[in-house]
Amino acid sequence: MKHLISLQYFKIFLVSCLGFFCLSATTHASEVTISHYFSDEFGKENMGKVFDRFEAVTGFQMKESPVGHEDFKTDILVRGASDSLPDVFSYWAGARVQFVVDSGDLSPIDDMWADSGLDDVVAKAVADSATLYNGHRYLIPMQYHYSGMFYNKKVMADAGVTDMPTDWEGFMALCEKLKGMGIAPIALGSKFRWPAQFWFDYLILNTAGPEVRAAVMDGSAAYDSDEVMAAVGIWMDMVNNGYFVANANADTWTDASDKVANGEAAMTLMGTWITGYWNGNGLTPGEDYDFFPFPTINPDAPVSVVGPIDGLVISANVQNKEGAEAFLSFFVSDVDNQIEWTNAVGAVSANVNVDPSVYNDLIQRVITTVDGASNFAFNYDLATPPPVAEVGLSMFQELMENPDDYGAILSRAQDSAQSAFSE
Repeated sequence: MKHLISLQYFKIFLVSCLGFFCLSATTHASEVTISHYFSDEFGKENMGKVFDRFEAVTGFQMKESPVGHEDFKTDILVRGASDSLPDVFSYWAGARVQFVVDSGDLSPIDDMWADSGLDDVVAKAVADSATLYNGHRYLIPMQYHYSGMFYNKKVMADAGVTDMPTDWEGFMALCEKLKGMGIAPIALGSKFRWPAQFWFDYLILNTAGPEVRAAVMDGSAAYDSDEVMAAVGIWMDMVNNGYFVANANADTWTDASDKVANGEAAMTLMGTWITGYWNGNGLTPGEDYDFFPFPTINPDAPVSVVGPIDGLVISANVQNKEGAEAFLSFFVSDVDNQIEWTNAVGAVSANVNVDPSVYNDLIQRVITTVDGASNFAFNYDLATPPPVAEVGLSMFQELMENPDDYGAILSRAQDSAQSAFSE
């Protein structure tokens, strides 16, 4: 069943359709149309390099239509509803791809996967968790990211901190020490909502565990359950204790990253893409900044890591299937491409043929951290259906604004999530 287009998306619908028809009017047999959310100057530059490499090898021509990261989440659903999707588009593995698959908007890539020998290219754990939907392959992984505590090394050194905390008691002591020195312990930029999700994810995973968190994601456990209330209560106590930079909802994730980089705050819970951002601004990993894993709260809970897997998919209305499949195969299979792309965006390749030694020491330790975990969890808005994710993302902003009302906020979110699940 196709998605219903609400009035609030009508403007996006018109813009999307116009963009598609303009592309279609000039598309040639050798062209592959693609839309992606790497739309800032840095992202477009590096995606352009990928296109250049692919075009030189294959002779196909890539015709791109970048869309802003947040707008992309709605844009794809609207374009799917109007059968105006490009040949290829980037998307986040997990519930978002499942949603589009269930809408009939994607082409399976089982034959291409087999013909390209991708079982011998893509790490099995990533392939099993990210590429299979309803028994078929639909996605190739561009890279994966890990979310951890990234911190300013000079700030920590000036505070006399050399060993990063591994448990919650040590982490709270660190926050209190930094606060006492007049340094904001934690920067969070929740203006566009999603950066706050990592706190929700890790706190539930580290208290109630992966099974409870998965139940919340699929609607079989409530947002106002005792387990979720307890986890969010820990987060809200931190807010009330002044451990977060004030007015987090006014900052973007790059604002928060800048505050850590310039010493206004000590650390931020963010994905490894922050390393690409910081490296691009002249910071050196291991010298100017570093990371540590989210601290253990409940030692009986399995060790979990959180992060997204970005992928490429082919639309059901693909016009150049040969070129689209060639691009997906090239992106994940070509080792040189994977090395250049993942290093540029601060990520890790899912290609088993990429030697880990090509990464800097920090990313190598990220790989070790991920390999040592019992559970890799997609971050919140990739682990629950998009209509439900909208409820939760808005809930996170409200929690940061009114931490004392978290019980009522969770109860309202439960009502809204239940309605979204039933639609």
